[in-house]
Amino acid sequence: MNITTQLEQRILILDGAMGTMIQRYDLNEDDFRGKRFTESKKDLKGNNDLLSLTRPEIILEIHEKYLEAGADIIETNTFSGTSIAQADYGLEEVVYELNKVSAEIARKAADKYTSLTIDKPRFVAGSVGPTNRTASLSPDVNRPGFRSISFDDLVSAYAEQVRGLIDGGADLILVETVFDTLNAKAALFATLEVFDEKGKELPIMVSGTITDASGRTLSGQTAEAFLISLSHVPLLSIGLNCALGANQLRPYIEILSKHSKVFTSAYPNAGLPNEFGEYDQGPQAMAKEVESYVNDGLVNILGGCCGTTPEHIKAMVELVEGKRPRSISKKEIAL
Repeated sequence: MNITTQLEQRILILDGAMGTMIQRYDLNEDDFRGKRFTESKKDLKGNNDLLSLTRPEIILEIHEKYLEAGADIIETNTFSGTSIAQADYGLEEVVYELNKVSAEIARKAADKYTSLTIDKPRFVAGSVGPTNRTASLSPDVNRPGFRSISFDDLVSAYAEQVRGLIDGGADLILVETVFDTLNAKAALFATLEVFDEKGKELPIMVSGTITDASGRTLSGQTAEAFLISLSHVPLLSIGLNCALGANQLRPYIEILSKHSKVFTSAYPNAGLPNEFGEYDQGPQAMAKEVESYVNDGLVNILGGCCGTTPEHIKAMVELVEGKRPRSISKKEIAL
């Protein structure tokens, strides 16, 4: 069933945090290396994407927990699935495989749950993260004109990732946690190029991140500027995730909801981190905070980012039951 049709009928629920769930397994270096990467010269613990190759049963189980909780869309385990990010681990050569296998794992889980609820199809979103480089800012305060990555290098890396996600069976491409819109433009340019190359198009979701109370992305854009900068791309949805809890994120979601001509998404963190960097907000408390998103018609897609679990997603599923999704008719992007 077409995801656009679903979005016109109801609010869809995106899954919660992959990293938060992986932490529950208390994995060690050997888990990340598996049998295949025992000779790696670099430490691999913390490279969560690699678990799709070395501990695929864990990733499948996490996907299924979110689907069991009622998620409509699950993200592939590929947030750091570019050659740029994997270079930190010396694993650039496995990037295509990593993305393809990750998509196949998510596809298997989604198909299983779709078969159980034919009237509620489950979708796989190919997660495309921001990389650990920025095309807009210099990493050297003494050389403001210096860039550690070029637009063309980003396009090449993203294209490799998107090919793997499509070949693995992703339904959507999700360019997420955008802190630099130029990086996002590279990801979107690469995605459209791969669509042309394969003669196949998938719906595209974009989700930015407002980094603090300034209401701006790391590269300095307001929510309005972020929206306008990407208005030329044929998107399924645009939204925000990460960095902030639901209460802090709401004003910026409201801006996107008011002016976007496409569907809107929100998947905030489970509140703000405590002094240990952990997230304490429970499922019901978070559901209470995102309730206004639903009641005020701000979103079409709702989910969770850092600190969220299947319990948080289940609470959101119950929250949106029977609620009308945001209408996108007569929206104006001009601000």
